[in-house]
Amino acid sequence: MPRAMREQQMLDAAVQTFGQRGYRPASMDEIAELAGVSKPLVYLYLNSKEDLFTACIRRESAALVAAVRAAMDPGLPADRQLWEGLTAFFRHTNEHPDAWAVLHRQARTHGEPFAAEVAVLRDEIVTFVTGLIGAAAREAHGPGELAAGEAAGLAQALVGAAESLAGWANDTPGVSARQAAATLMNFAWEGLGNLMKGERWAPPAR
Repeated sequence: MPRAMREQQMLDAAVQTFGQRGYRPASMDEIAELAGVSKPLVYLYLNSKEDLFTACIRRESAALVAAVRAAMDPGLPADRQLWEGLTAFFRHTNEHPDAWAVLHRQARTHGEPFAAEVAVLRDEIVTFVTGLIGAAAREAHGPGELAAGEAAGLAQALVGAAESLAGWANDTPGVSARQAAATLMNFAWEGLGNLMKGERWAPPAR
């Protein structure tokens, strides 16, 4: 088997093991056995458990971003782009629950450098959603109606909600990707729609 294919086979086994067992309990012996290779070969290809976990994070981050981007048509209105992107996001996390567990649960709870790897993924998605929110504001009112900082904050909130909802959807039988995406669109985009119309909530005066 070519080295590249063998390495992907090891990464598949590692994602499954890390996702289901957790980073610390997972052993290189388990991963090697699941991949059908010797433990020394895993070390030869991927150096250490830490490097193997980092390789899993990078591969699964790239796959998730690619799935979301492939689903979106830049010629559509901003809300349709977000709908297609969210549906792809929830479909991918549902179809790859071990990968999502690695990215959302394991990597974030075991410190640097793993958390930093996931932060790169999150920043890329937040930047993209910030652009969509800004585009929606310009469609509604023209330039200048929504401050860049406000759009970025809204994107952070929307991405955080999507991450939490993906975990809930994966743990709740019968929740489809479209249902999860519709839930978030109704929760977040409808509120953003009011904001685009200039209808803002304001805290009560003290």
